[in-house]
Amino acid sequence: MASVIHVADEISNTESLQFYFPTIRVATDNFADANKVGIGGFGAVYKVRLSDGQKIAVKRLSMGSGQGDLEFKNEILLMAKLHHQNLVKLRGFCLEGNERLVIYEFVSNGSLDQVIYDPTKRANLDWRMRYKIIIGIARGLLYLHEDSQLRIVHRDLKANNILLDDKINPKIADFGLASLVLLDQTHSNTNRIVKTYGYMAPEYAYYGHFLVKSDVFSFGVLVLEMICGQKNGHFRNNKKEDDLLSYAWKNWKNMTTSNIIDPTLGVGSKTEIIRCIHIGLLCVQENVADRPTMASFILMLNSNSITLLVPSQPAQQK
Repeated sequence: MASVIHVADEISNTESLQFYFPTIRVATDNFADANKVGIGGFGAVYKVRLSDGQKIAVKRLSMGSGQGDLEFKNEILLMAKLHHQNLVKLRGFCLEGNERLVIYEFVSNGSLDQVIYDPTKRANLDWRMRYKIIIGIARGLLYLHEDSQLRIVHRDLKANNILLDDKINPKIADFGLASLVLLDQTHSNTNRIVKTYGYMAPEYAYYGHFLVKSDVFSFGVLVLEMICGQKNGHFRNNKKEDDLLSYAWKNWKNMTTSNIIDPTLGVGSKTEIIRCIHIGLLCVQENVADRPTMASFILMLNSNSITLLVPSQPAQQK
């Protein structure tokens, strides 16, 4: 593992973003539970108000989190170069001894999983709001895949890593596992596969291959979760025999899509919802080449004149 000094040297071009640890420790009241707003896979997140009134979110990496200096450096270097309304903004970082803090803008409505999987809270998300979240995530991914100065695969796209601001605009967060992909690469490999059940594309889960279409698969799962209101990895239907992807595909094929739609949605554009299900199913196909790009996803969603292909059966998840 790289030393703290080595990591600090590599991110020296972001020195203006560096915070002093004592400042954050005081602002969090020594990381008191009262200021904790969430716990992620790599550590706890705290809400902080600085002396100048600025609100920030501080992710404090835990010692046993598995995110070491390499992932920490990766997140800082990538986020410092990325600027899009649907990506969370990096405010700074802190390196002191064994302490590693990633500091973001504070996003007031927490993460998407806290809303969409909660029966009471998701009832307040009508179809217009859910559509807004879906299209916002799509635009953020399009920026990462094609429009930024880099070409980036997020690799850990899931509801936990989507934050919602006070206007329910989605912001993609947590770039510790994100990877650069060269323009002429068909795929990249990793020996470290972080398994988030329910979101992983088969080529990543089985072979460690990741590419932009792997993010598309994860996004397709998110789209279906937004419509259904249930988590793929903990999906339950009356017969308790399918995962969400298989259940959605069977009902779409049998023209019983009303079985997929969250009952709390109430009145909504059923035609638009069904089209969204259709495009979501295109995203979760096993064959990488059959999945649309994010640019194609947005185009298909915005134009009813485009005839959609018939999706094949989703990849089996184990």
